[in-house]
Amino acid sequence: MRLLTLNCHAWQEENQEEKIEILARTIVDNDYDVIALQEVSQKNASDARVDEHYGYVLLDKLKALGRAEDEMVWTFSHYSYDTQAEGLAILTRLPIVRTSEFFITASHDPAVWKTRSIVRATVLYGKQEIDLYSCHLGWWNDLEEPYKEQVDRLMEKVDSQRLSILLGDFNNDAGITGEGYTYLVEKGLFDTYTLAENKDSGVTISGKIAGWSENERQLRIDFIFANQPVRVAYSRVIFNGENQPVVSDHFGVEVELATE
Repeated sequence: MRLLTLNCHAWQEENQEEKIEILARTIVDNDYDVIALQEVSQKNASDARVDEHYGYVLLDKLKALGRAEDEMVWTFSHYSYDTQAEGLAILTRLPIVRTSEFFITASHDPAVWKTRSIVRATVLYGKQEIDLYSCHLGWWNDLEEPYKEQVDRLMEKVDSQRLSILLGDFNNDAGITGEGYTYLVEKGLFDTYTLAENKDSGVTISGKIAGWSENERQLRIDFIFANQPVRVAYSRVIFNGENQPVVSDHFGVEVELATE
């Protein structure tokens, strides 16, 4: 199973249409089964036009490239950049068995930018049902919406009896011990980067970006976790200027799992 996660920073990128084209072509060329996206926005929250929703624009480009089997599950989290309706999405060509969405923050108010929701899709891979989660969490030092509470609410929804894969922007640096990344692993999640037989640096942001305005370092904050040990053939950073052009303020992560 091939998976991709990317915080796409929708409609905030220069040359946005060109970057969506690059993303679509890469999805087709790399033959992903699952694509998890964060910051998947509709340009104008009051306008339901399909051509203003990043996810539907991407689906149309995939169809134009001959990949028409994908379905999208999207959930709305909060308003951002004054007018946008920001959410999360899962695109997959696998059969979708069921879907759900839920909040991981105390706030459920879309006018509060710290409000966070999660979208989940259960898919059929061969004869196995697998739960997929597209995730976008807050920050470790947030006193209004504590990170541990966000993770606790997320993990309460994870079925320990079924393989679950959690993909996304977790907003915590894997290089810092004792903070958010440590807490995620302590809750029983397995980092596919750690498990990978082949891997690169893992760096997914470099320098200052939205939400990390003081950052001067290269960080690994975007992950693909599993709730069970899995064999991972490779984990690679993508859309970083070396493995495909940059398309967002985050780089993406692609992995290949060996699932039964």
